[in-house]
Amino acid sequence: MDYGGILNVKKNMKKYFLLLIVQSLIFIVALQAQEKNNFTHADTLRGSITPQRAWWDVLRYDLTVKPDYDNKTIEGVNSITYKVVNQGSTDMQIDLQSPLMIDSIVQDNKSIAFNKIDENVWIAHTISIQQQSNSITIYYHGKPREAVNPPWDGGWIWKKDKLGRPWMSVACEGLGASVWYPCKDYLGDEPDDGASLSIIVPDTLVAVGNGRLASTQKNNDGTKTYKWVVINPINNYNIIPYIGKYVNWSDTLHGEKGVLDLNYWVLDYNLDTAKNQFKQTKTILHGLEYWFGPYPFYEDGYKLVESPHLGMEHQSAVAYGNGFNNGYRGSDLSSTGWGLKWDFIIEHESSHEWFGNNITMKDQADMWIHESFANYSETLYTEYLFGKEAGNEYNVGTRKRIQNDVPIIAPYGVNAEGSGDMYYKGGNMLQAIRHSINDDAKWRNILRGLNKTFYHQTVTTKQIENYISRNTGIDFGKVFDQYLRTTQIPQLSYYYNNDSKKVYYRWDSCIAGFNLQLVLKHNNKSIRIFPAENWKSLSSVDYFVPEWIINNYYIRIKQIKK
Repeated sequence: MDYGGILNVKKNMKKYFLLLIVQSLIFIVALQAQEKNNFTHADTLRGSITPQRAWWDVLRYDLTVKPDYDNKTIEGVNSITYKVVNQGSTDMQIDLQSPLMIDSIVQDNKSIAFNKIDENVWIAHTISIQQQSNSITIYYHGKPREAVNPPWDGGWIWKKDKLGRPWMSVACEGLGASVWYPCKDYLGDEPDDGASLSIIVPDTLVAVGNGRLASTQKNNDGTKTYKWVVINPINNYNIIPYIGKYVNWSDTLHGEKGVLDLNYWVLDYNLDTAKNQFKQTKTILHGLEYWFGPYPFYEDGYKLVESPHLGMEHQSAVAYGNGFNNGYRGSDLSSTGWGLKWDFIIEHESSHEWFGNNITMKDQADMWIHESFANYSETLYTEYLFGKEAGNEYNVGTRKRIQNDVPIIAPYGVNAEGSGDMYYKGGNMLQAIRHSINDDAKWRNILRGLNKTFYHQTVTTKQIENYISRNTGIDFGKVFDQYLRTTQIPQLSYYYNNDSKKVYYRWDSCIAGFNLQLVLKHNNKSIRIFPAENWKSLSSVDYFVPEWIINNYYIRIKQIKK
């Protein structure tokens, strides 16, 4: 008898059972965490790299959709070109949200078996995993979820313009593109080779999509097909149809990479008003190129499209519904007056072409990468037009909208979105970091460098944090932790000695190790201080002006008795 073999089997069995126990504990902890945050199995399927997602990479979508306005239904087909990135499961996760239904899946002229495993997730079985490019074609139909309050409540939009004519579109950020077409609905995997969108509509209407118009075809049933093509990678939720009584005009921008084609699409009765309001688009794009670098999608052009909702950053086809007014629906979100001097939707949504579309979060939890920088672009654009003081006033003015309710970064892997503070708090955080660096040329180079380094890429928060710290020579890790991962506002506590010739200061109400450096200015000179959790002192008290500090850094400041 082989006693050594038996002993080895016993050892292996012991390791196996230990492994099972550890895995069970991990599963229980994860399950408890999900229950605590009310996350479901569906959230994990949508927000994580499942085995049925991990083995393939999307290369291209070729999508066709035909909406039925009267019945609020759609039918369509999506051909997904993909490549194998690792050998594993031959089952493929396809995301398509109820009540839409998959009719059939075809590969190499053969039907593929499939079944629904969740309200929003389907599995196609035994997909070809050849190393070269492969494709599957998915036919589907149904009555998609209707957006009740777009763009905040997502879905298909069925509206009428003021003359009673059909006006349709989609808004699906957060909710996901799978609300209206089958795809790999995961932000970390964009179609590398772009996408096409063919829209079949009544020939009395016009259909607009992303990128460039490749063809129009009049059909024999009173419909017309408009085919739009983008050649750059694109977020799933950015592929959007606009359908209505559109007219358009064209222009060009002489930008940093050459001539950029500009196209504007609006409802016919708004043409004259829109032409006047949209004049500022060129200045906005010049300002954004100044701060962030060249527009990232010269090949696909830039479009501004009137939409039946407020606005959205649909790549190369920015949605506009701001009523042809400056400000945000005619109001100034900063209450300083500066926000009424430019059109909020044109500026904010266009800025997402850099942060959101060029640089894209891998996980919904890191949405601050999109929204903090887009919010901050408002400050930078105000500065571009009216000077640094105006920009800073605008930035400070938005602080009243900060809630500090929950952290900006949400849990990962469950398609969760953090606090709305990713806008105003995130923008103020970035301005505080800029003031801490105290080198505007370096700061501008960092903003431009981010868009160059992560050009057409999906990224994590850590990649952005590390890039900024590395290129400033200052470790802002704890600063990001404080503002992105807690709801605490750092407090700078201070007091003067008896003769007021020395001021003592320290950080309170902050995480351990919080190390935001403060640059203080007086008479065109500056000094740098390094507050910590222990008391430090400063003899140059003229530099220590609480009101000035508050206006340059998003912190609280409190004088205490000592």
